[in-house]
Amino acid sequence: MEKLRIMAAIAAAVLVTGACTVQKKVSALRTGKVTADIVLPKEDQLPDLSLHGANVKDTIEVQDMDGRKVLIMKAIKDEDGEMVATDVLNPAYVTARFRNLAERHGKVDLRFQIVVPKDMQDSRWQLRFTPRLLALGDSTELEPVVITGKDYRKAQLRGYQQYERFLRSIITDTLKFISRRQLEVFLQRNIPEVFMFRDDTSYVSDEQFSSAFGVTQRQAVEHYTRSLLLRRNELRKSRTRKMYDKYVKVPIVTEGLRLDTVILSPGGDFIYEYVQEILTRPQMKKVAIVLTGDVFEQEKRIWNVPRSNPLTFYISSLSSFADGTQRYLTKITERSVEANTACYIDFRSGSSAIEKETGSNRSEIGRIESNLRSLVENAEFSLDSIVVTASCSPEGAYDYNRRLSQRRSESVSDYFGRYLRHLRDSLERTKGLRIDMDGSISEETPPPIRFISRNDPENWRMLDALVGADTVLTQHAKEAYHNSSVISDIDARERKLQAEPFYRYLRESLYPRLRTVRFAFHLHRKGMVKDTVHTTVLDTAYMRGVQALRDMDYKTAVNLLRPYRDYNTAVACLAMDYNASAMDILKDLEPTGPVEYMLAILHSRRGDGAQAVQHYLNACRIDRSYVHRGNLDPEISALIKTYGLNSED
Repeated sequence: MEKLRIMAAIAAAVLVTGACTVQKKVSALRTGKVTADIVLPKEDQLPDLSLHGANVKDTIEVQDMDGRKVLIMKAIKDEDGEMVATDVLNPAYVTARFRNLAERHGKVDLRFQIVVPKDMQDSRWQLRFTPRLLALGDSTELEPVVITGKDYRKAQLRGYQQYERFLRSIITDTLKFISRRQLEVFLQRNIPEVFMFRDDTSYVSDEQFSSAFGVTQRQAVEHYTRSLLLRRNELRKSRTRKMYDKYVKVPIVTEGLRLDTVILSPGGDFIYEYVQEILTRPQMKKVAIVLTGDVFEQEKRIWNVPRSNPLTFYISSLSSFADGTQRYLTKITERSVEANTACYIDFRSGSSAIEKETGSNRSEIGRIESNLRSLVENAEFSLDSIVVTASCSPEGAYDYNRRLSQRRSESVSDYFGRYLRHLRDSLERTKGLRIDMDGSISEETPPPIRFISRNDPENWRMLDALVGADTVLTQHAKEAYHNSSVISDIDARERKLQAEPFYRYLRESLYPRLRTVRFAFHLHRKGMVKDTVHTTVLDTAYMRGVQALRDMDYKTAVNLLRPYRDYNTAVACLAMDYNASAMDILKDLEPTGPVEYMLAILHSRRGDGAQAVQHYLNACRIDRSYVHRGNLDPEISALIKTYGLNSED
């Protein structure tokens, strides 16, 4: 008995001690003595500036402004102000709240650590942390990090176990609701014929069963169903959601989390390395990360973690190096221009008269009239002349076709000449009269439009193309056609084709398409005297490429700027990590400050430390602003730290 009292006292003491510990932790949270925070991870070893993995030399050789050789060592100032060689010193802790990031492919990686001190951890708690991204006035929640205590998770699992026991209490086998033994005894005593069906595997329909024994199978089953048990089971099923909420007070969430880990014991500070990739946007110079969170004990929130101080990431984007100088190109404007079109006007055999009702003439003539009207009304061009060329198909004698095609060309010229005269008369009546400089009134008299009739007696070139593209003619037929094309006598060639079995197809399907009338419209620009004028205009394609570079749309920038192979093209290639293409362009450019700086970045990426330092120093000599700019670009700041550049000495 005494032993039991001692054990009870020990258990009570443990509970009291545990309660006191929890209260102390809660008190520490409320007074701000203990809290979680986000910090920058220690910088990795400085980027390897060697080529193919060779060690970085402690001393490199560069040239000063006068061409003299200068040795630069990895160095720092000692307590007396002297520069001394040193290894890279890695800090034990990072206290800075900002970091510079290099943009690549329009993306940056934000790296930070969520640090949870051991005094904030408890086996009965769950800590839920949510980083928030602040950029361009927007706030975006990142994926949460959840840290769960061992006892908290046990309580969660215990709730799931209780709920599982409840689910197992729900009967799923409907046979368990039937008093089978009572049903069998009843049938054996009163209806032995039915009882015989128990071991009979043959199928008996409900109609047969009912007609034989006066009761249906369903009625028999319902009579011996344990209705109380069935109602109780239905009640359990209806309470499924309610029992889940009762037992599973804090569900275990697996979706949408960056991390959910169970800490067995708070043996030390918990540190989680968080990496978030984001897409950069125009004007995105910096982004910030803040941390918020909550402390839960079961379903109760016991503390709201204050919002942390922000970590700021300054984005070093090559888009800021874009040269916005406008680029122009020379545009050659010709006084005379030409426009061409063709139509298919059907003529009766041997006739050159135009009949609107024949074939598709009405629509084709309407289309040409519409073209003529748009040319006459054009505010920029004046119509000078129209060359009309009519062609015939090969059937018949060549001389006859030559004369016929010429007559048809002249007929088309006359037809549309009359249309143009009527059109211009109606336009002049609409516009009214013109007042001359001397005050007299005269009618507007535009220069006449000349029609020039030409002919193409037999359109063999078009027939060759039609035969080659035809999908009905066999390969053998096409070979036979091309064999006939070597015959120089046009009429003899046509007679040879007439003997071929595919000639009927040629005449009915292809020949009608050869009877064309082609129009060549010759125009000149109104008010232009010289035959050719050279003007300078803005190169809009190039400027769109520069704007895409500024907007960090690097893929578009590369596509638009690649033909120019200039400084902006190199910057776009560097932004996309097309380093070989960038080098091929930069090496041929004048060594200006921006070009030297881009070469420094390029050689740094290639691991050539000496060349990178030399080009960076060249850029600084040309433009002192690069001394400060270098600290903002991680690839250059690595050079500065490695070799102690930009020192006062």
